[in-house]
Amino acid sequence: MTYASRRGSNGSLKLIVAVVAGASAWLPLSNTTEVRAEDSPFAQFPLVIHCKYKDTHHAFYVSRISPDGVATYVASDRIAGNITLDGQAKATGGEEAGSCVGKTLEELRASGQAWDLKR
Repeated sequence: MTYASRRGSNGSLKLIVAVVAGASAWLPLSNTTEVRAEDSPFAQFPLVIHCKYKDTHHAFYVSRISPDGVATYVASDRIAGNITLDGQAKATGGEEAGSCVGKTLEELRASGQAWDLKR
C-alpha cells in the first residue's frame, strides 16, 4: 500500500511540475529592451584611470555615473575622484591631490593614464 500511495503522489508531483514548466514558458525572460554600447554611459568613460597619490600608484575604477554625467572613480584606501566628459578630474573627500587632479579625460588618455574597455 505504501508503494501505491508513493506512486500516486509521484505522479501528482510530475503533473504539477509539467504545468508550472508549461506556464513559465509563456512568461518573458526579461522586461528589458536590448541595450547597445552607445546607449550606455559607461562606454563614454574609461574603465580604469591610473594615478599616483602619496607616492603610491593606484588604479581607479569607474564606480558610477550620475544622471548629470559625473563619473565617480574609486580605488583602495577609500579614495575617490570625479570627472565629467568635458571637465577636469577632482579629488573627493580630501585636501591632497594626486597626479590626475586637474586633467581632462583627453589629457588622461593622451598621457596613458586612462584605459578604455575594448570589445
